[in-house]
Amino acid sequence: MKKQGEAEMSMPSVIKQIPVYVSKNYRLFMNQGDWKNIITASFISFLVCIIVGKDMFTTYDDTKSGFFAIISAAIWIGVFNSIQRVCKEHDTITSEYRAGLKITAYVLSHVFFDFVLCLIQSIILVLICTIFIDFPSTGIIFGSSIIEYLITLFLMIWCSDMMGIMISSIASTPNVAMTTMPFVLIMQLVMGGVLFELRGWFKKFAYITFSKWGMSALGSIGDLNSKDLPYKLSQAFPNVVRIEAEQAYDATAHNLLNSWICIVAIGLVCVIISIVSLKIRNRGS
Repeated sequence: MKKQGEAEMSMPSVIKQIPVYVSKNYRLFMNQGDWKNIITASFISFLVCIIVGKDMFTTYDDTKSGFFAIISAAIWIGVFNSIQRVCKEHDTITSEYRAGLKITAYVLSHVFFDFVLCLIQSIILVLICTIFIDFPSTGIIFGSSIIEYLITLFLMIWCSDMMGIMISSIASTPNVAMTTMPFVLIMQLVMGGVLFELRGWFKKFAYITFSKWGMSALGSIGDLNSKDLPYKLSQAFPNVVRIEAEQAYDATAHNLLNSWICIVAIGLVCVIISIVSLKIRNRGS
């Protein structure tokens, strides 16, 4: 009986292990200087918002470009939070796995810890945005559009963070993870459908990227289909008018909620892949 009790104590359940590793993540976050990510996120947010400026909602082109810049910043912030974190601990994970570490608990501890980190970063991003950008006050679901922007950007940063965890779980070293990062970011930017018109399988592939659904969410909140947002070309040539609206930017609760759900779904897939990849890596340990 004593040996059985000792075995149970050496292999606590996933639920019991999560808070232990959340505490560990906090200690590493403070001791290794990862708290500087908050400062970095603030600096990136400041640069993006000061460039976008207060004229963001004057034309369709400026608004769409502004949303794209903000979404790009959110994805970068989220991925950079975690892309080196897991691969730096591969040896430690292997050692602790032999001692009873639950891979699921380990990955979820990062997800839960980063929930708070990403929430702080998203609040900072939205606060800086409100200083430089005059957002419309009316929301689709809530009374204030700022709340909807905050939810969208939080989900974008947090779920992009999960993508960073996935990449870090698969990568063998931090150098490999950082080498992969530019390709992942470029793919997200291209698949957003803002820089280029997507066709064929590229258009279908975009459905599994954060940038597409982030743009859809922000475009819905900002009502990109509104006739009050003419093309920039229309200022010089009044005869140039918008013929048809883009369904992805319909200012409806259904469209916004669907975008949020898709962002979270992709993030959850990233978490599952992280768990599976780490289990495979440590299968023979």
